[in-house]
Amino acid sequence: MRIAVTGAIATDHVLTVAGRLTDGTAGGRGAAAVRAETLRVRRGGAGANIAVGLGRLALRPLLAGAVGRDFADYGRSLLSYGVDLELVRVSEELDTARTVEIRDAEDGRLRLSYDGAQTESRHITLLPAARRIGGLGLVVVAAGDVEAMVRHTEECRRLGIPFAADPGDRLPHLTGHQARRLVDGARYAFTDEFDVPLLQELTGWGEAELLGRVGTWIVTRGPRGVTVARRGRPGAHVEAVHAAQEGDPSGTSEAFRAGFLAGAAWGWHDVRGAQLGCALAAAALESPDAQAYPLVRERLTVRIRCAYGPDAADQIAAQLPPGNTP
Repeated sequence: MRIAVTGAIATDHVLTVAGRLTDGTAGGRGAAAVRAETLRVRRGGAGANIAVGLGRLALRPLLAGAVGRDFADYGRSLLSYGVDLELVRVSEELDTARTVEIRDAEDGRLRLSYDGAQTESRHITLLPAARRIGGLGLVVVAAGDVEAMVRHTEECRRLGIPFAADPGDRLPHLTGHQARRLVDGARYAFTDEFDVPLLQELTGWGEAELLGRVGTWIVTRGPRGVTVARRGRPGAHVEAVHAAQEGDPSGTSEAFRAGFLAGAAWGWHDVRGAQLGCALAAAALESPDAQAYPLVRERLTVRIRCAYGPDAADQIAAQLPPGNTP
């Protein structure tokens, strides 16, 4: 099954400062004079992160999003992971979207976002790529430009392509109408547990009605694992895989989605896909990089066996590609 992923492609700049942001100053000095202790630049964006995860699992995903004139190095990195860039639009005027996050000594955060070329993703159509490869098995509508998210969802409905709704951090920016259009009829709907009340408020649908409008609803619960629910069936809970150390949580949700969706592409039942997703999320949590987290088949298999038993480990190991780098 070929999967297309739509959503943000961005570069993140993470700076840390001494002192506390809530003080209005850091280290006792005026904000304009604050000096960053560290700077880390990493490649990210919800769409790109999910596509990289799928690419590292040898599923050759198509990534649909808009980038800027500064995309060359990032593009080569995506290609190296097996991501198809046919549906990536390069802006002639704008730079690739980016975020700047400033963190203090007590994990206070100030986040600035620049959409840049991301707004041009609303001009991308999925049809040419779908025709070229003989159809798409699934389109993942991940967080990105809101108008693009709605348009891609509508195109999936018009073309009869199954889609997964994953509004992520764009959920607070949606109107009720947009939220309903993004979720209604999705084969899969992904939400974090903290977003569930907002999704219900925006759509006006309770849990039962939401389940009646999607095929499968996956709710991530951080260290408490994942809940997978389907209408008319008992919900399933999958425990999280223990992380040996907790690093930056950025990218963990996308790593989970990549694992879960890979399982769907391989025809696994939802729980098995969620188990692979939880294992990838733990690997991402241990890594400072949202895309280059360790993915070694032998190491991953041991973790899955410890968490879920030999049957899960054997089935997942048989499908994982060899040669992934630590």
